[in-house]
Amino acid sequence: MTRVTSSAPSQRMLRIGEQVRAALTQVLQRGEVRDEIIEATVISISEVRMSPDLKIATAYVTPLGVSDHSIVIEALNRHARFIRGRLGPQLRQMKYMPEVRFRDDTSFDNYKKIDELLRSPEVSRDLDGDNDER
Repeated sequence: MTRVTSSAPSQRMLRIGEQVRAALTQVLQRGEVRDEIIEATVISISEVRMSPDLKIATAYVTPLGVSDHSIVIEALNRHARFIRGRLGPQLRQMKYMPEVRFRDDTSFDNYKKIDELLRSPEVSRDLDGDNDER
């Protein structure tokens, strides 16, 4: 009997991902990570995606006010084991504490490109033509 799998995350993966995101946010807000780069940067965690076995958590972060995101991402990944240990109290219901990996969130760049396209003269001209026909 074959098992049908989809590429979409399960409800459990989404729920646990949101719990991990909230726990990561608390750890960073409390300033538990002693690193000059992390302490000096406001970090937004937009999403945490869990692996199907819930052992790997990939956190998509956006460092605000920093031009080079890679420095902050490297600092977070350097302290990932420490951060994983600090997640314990908030995630004690989990059988295994997930390994945390930090990645740069590029979705805001994509939204900016789409917004620029929608505001371009060619698109606005086409949109104005639709309003005239009504």
